[in-house]
Amino acid sequence: PALSPSAVGKMAVGKNKRISKGKKGGKKKATDPFLRKDWYDIKAPTVFSVRQVGKTLVTRTTGTKIASDALKGRVFEVSQADLQNNEEEAHRKIRLRVEDVQGRNCLTNFWGMDFTTDKLRSLVRKWQNIIEAFVDVKTTDGFTLRLFCIAFTMKRPGQVKRTAYAQASQIRAIRKKMVDIMIREAGTCDIKDLVAKFIPEAIGRDIQKACQGIYPLQNTFIRKVKVLKSPKFDLTKLMEVHGDYSEEVGAKLERAPVVAVEGDVPAV
Repeated sequence: PALSPSAVGKMAVGKNKRISKGKKGGKKKATDPFLRKDWYDIKAPTVFSVRQVGKTLVTRTTGTKIASDALKGRVFEVSQADLQNNEEEAHRKIRLRVEDVQGRNCLTNFWGMDFTTDKLRSLVRKWQNIIEAFVDVKTTDGFTLRLFCIAFTMKRPGQVKRTAYAQASQIRAIRKKMVDIMIREAGTCDIKDLVAKFIPEAIGRDIQKACQGIYPLQNTFIRKVKVLKSPKFDLTKLMEVHGDYSEEVGAKLERAPVVAVEGDVPAV
């Protein structure tokens, strides 16, 4: 049987006791999330002249969420111009990864390298060949890297012809030389020494010199480095990379020797 409207109204209010009240729990008080965060310093390896890269934020340790665990594995992309205090090297971007946290410092290690897009675009021109090669190399300390090399052909001294195109066989020979030099340079040293070679572009110069007899090259660079595999974390290896690092803690004070005075009762 149909119920009268007054009965329906009474039933609805009777059943849903929360209809007349406000929202359950009330409005949560908005707190600034930055109040729960701390700033940490990012330290670059010793191969770079500027060690203090910048700062990073992380939520403070609460319960099972530990701040240092949230920081480990973070990757920062920094311009080489900032790391070396040299604006001429602004076209190269260095990636640094947090390996360990000590105090308020994040100790980083090399995690890759790249060229800025505008630099790469500025190198590409008409009337010349672009020659590229890549190779996977394992360093002596267990890092597996993929190196990408780029080079451009150039006119010979006194050349009248407008173009500087190399033959396919010459390009193959240059590419083989590139791969051989990259394997030789990267496979015989650890990551620290390899980064020291990347900074002044020593490998690019070696390739340019070696290929001079095949076809003259210009703008030869290791344009990109990818870290494919890294070895298991080793604190001693990391401390070698951060050679002169010492945690900023208060200096230990030597306590002055206690001189006994006549009549003093010795402490038990």
